[in-house]
Amino acid sequence: MDSEKFYAYAKLLQTRLPKRDLSEVIQLDDEIALEYYRLQKIKEGAIELTKNEDGELSGITEAGLKRQKEEEVLLSEIIHLLNSQFGTEFEEADKLFFDQIEAELLEDETLKLQAKANKLDTFKYAFDDKFIEKLIGRMDQNQEIFEKILEDKAFGGLVKEFIMKRIYNQLNKE
Repeated sequence: MDSEKFYAYAKLLQTRLPKRDLSEVIQLDDEIALEYYRLQKIKEGAIELTKNEDGELSGITEAGLKRQKEEEVLLSEIIHLLNSQFGTEFEEADKLFFDQIEAELLEDETLKLQAKANKLDTFKYAFDDKFIEKLIGRMDQNQEIFEKILEDKAFGGLVKEFIMKRIYNQLNKE
C-alpha cells in the first residue's frame, strides 16, 4: 500500500517538476503573427456621481468576451462523455467513485472557506491539491480510474475541472 501511494505521489511530482531546455523547444517568435483585429463599441453611456454619497466600484469581469452559459450536468452524462472522447469503458457503477470523491471534497472545511472567499479561477489552485489528495486516498477502490486520471492529462483535466466546478457551485450555495 505504501509503495503504491509513493508511486502515485512520484508520478504526480514528475508532472509538476520543470522540464529541461523548454525555452529552446518552444520558439514561436517567427511563427505567430496577428492577422485580424476587430474593435467594436459595445456600449455608450454616461456615469452620474452624486456628491457625499457612498458608491461601489467593481473591476472589469468579462472584458467584452462572450461566454456560454454553464450548465449543470449529471455524472452519468460525464461518464458517457468520457467514454466517447477517451475510448474508456466506464460503467454507471463507476459513477460511485466520482460521487465519493465529490462527497469528500464537499465535506472539507478548508475548501468550503476557500470557495466562499474566492472566484473559481483562484479556487482552482486550492482545489487541485485537495483533489489529488482525495484521489490518492481512494486509489485502492478503483485502480483503473485512478490510473487513467493521472496518466491521461486530457482525461484527468476534464474530470478535475468538472468536479471542481460542481464543488465550487455546491459550496457557494450553502
